Amino acid sequence: MKLKILHSLEEIPAPEWNSLAGTADPFLSHEFLAALEHHGAVSRRTGWIPNHLALYDEHGLAAASPGYQKLHSWGEFVFDFAWADAYDRYGMEYYPKLVSAVPYTPATGPRVLVRPGLDRMAAVSELAAQAQDFIRRKALSSTHWLFVEPETAHTFAAAGYSIRLGCQYHWHNAGYESFEAFLAELSSKKRKSIRRERRRIREMGIEFRTHAGHEIPADLWRSFHRFYVNTFHAHGNLPLLSLGFFREIGERLRSRVVLVEARARGGTIAAALCLRSDTTLYGRYWGDNGEMHDGLHFETCYYQGIDYCIREGLRRFESGAQGEHKVARGFLPTPTYSCHHLLDRRFRLAVDEFLRQERAAIEGYIRERSQAGPFRLDALERIVSSSS
Repeated sequence: MKLKILHSLEEIPAPEWNSLAGTADPFLSHEFLAALEHHGAVSRRTGWIPNHLALYDEHGLAAASPGYQKLHSWGEFVFDFAWADAYDRYGMEYYPKLVSAVPYTPATGPRVLVRPGLDRMAAVSELAAQAQDFIRRKALSSTHWLFVEPETAHTFAAAGYSIRLGCQYHWHNAGYESFEAFLAELSSKKRKSIRRERRRIREMGIEFRTHAGHEIPADLWRSFHRFYVNTFHAHGNLPLLSLGFFREIGERLRSRVVLVEARARGGTIAAALCLRSDTTLYGRYWGDNGEMHDGLHFETCYYQGIDYCIREGLRRFESGAQGEHKVARGFLPTPTYSCHHLLDRRFRLAVDEFLRQERAAIEGYIRERSQAGPFRLDALERIVSSSS
C-alpha cells in the first residue's frame, strides 16, 4: 500500500471517504471533518494543520485516518504538556507532532477507516507503520492516535506504540423501557435525589424540545451559538467553532445532530448539542442565557440525553470529558485508550514508565468509583455485563 498525505479532506470526494467502514461514526464522516476545514476551525492559524493519511492499493482508497500536524496540544483532551516541557528542557522540539484524532472531540471511535472486505486489523497495522515512517521522514517528534477503540489499541501496541489509559463517564442502556426503570437500578438515596432535581425544573416551568439538525431554525442556531460562546469565555477558553460550522453540520448530518432546547417564558434559555450514531449519543456543547436555574445543566445535558437514548434504543451515552459529578447521575467510569510513538528512544522509555504507573492508578480509580457509585450491586453487575 502507498501512503498519501491529504492537506484537505476535499481532495477525496465525500462518497469515496464515506464508503469506508467506520464513517457511521458522525465525527469520522466527511461532512463533519470537512466542515471544520470550511470554517477555519482547523488550519495553521489554529495549530491544526490537516495531514490526513490515506492508503491506496491497486483498487483505490483502502484505508484512511483523519490526521493533523499539531503546533500545540490544545483541543486534544489527552494531555501531554509535561512531555513537551521535558523536550524543551533538553533543548529539543516537541512540536510539530502528528495527531490522528477528531479535533476538539474526546469521543471514542474508529481512527482507521477501512474499505469493506479488507482485513481491518491488517490495515491498522499498515497505517501504524506508515505513520512511524512518515514522522521519521518529516522530522516530527511523535505520532499520536487519540480515543481509539480497545481492539485498535491492541494492534497499535503490537506495532510498538505506547498505550495510554484514560477515564471518562458513560451511561449504559441496559434495555430500559423508561427513565423510571433506569432509576429503579439506583440506591434509594440517589433515586430520590435525581427525582428532586427533575421536579425542581418542572416547577420552574421549564420545558424541553428535541430537534434534529436539519430542522433547527436559524434563530435557535443563533441562540445556541451565543450560549456556546458565552460558556467558553466564562471558563477562559477560546470558542473556535463558528455559527456557520454548526449550521453546516446540522444541514449535512441531519438527524445525526441532536439539539436539546430548554424553554421558559416563551423563549430559549439553554441548549445542549449532541451528535449520534446508530448506537451512541455523544454530548458535545452546552450553554445558557446566564440566568441561574438550579439543576438546569444536569437536566439539559444528562437527563434529557438519557431520556433520548431510552426512546431511541441507543446503547450508550458519552457525555464528554471529565466530570466526576456524573457518577451520581448514573454514568460509570469507563476506560479510554490512546496510542503514542515518540521517535527519541530515551523519551519513549521515560514515557513508557510514566504510563505504566498512571495506568495502575487509573485502573484502581475506575474500580473504586464504579463500586462506590449510585447503582445497586446486582444492577451494576448486570450493566457492566451488558455493556461489555
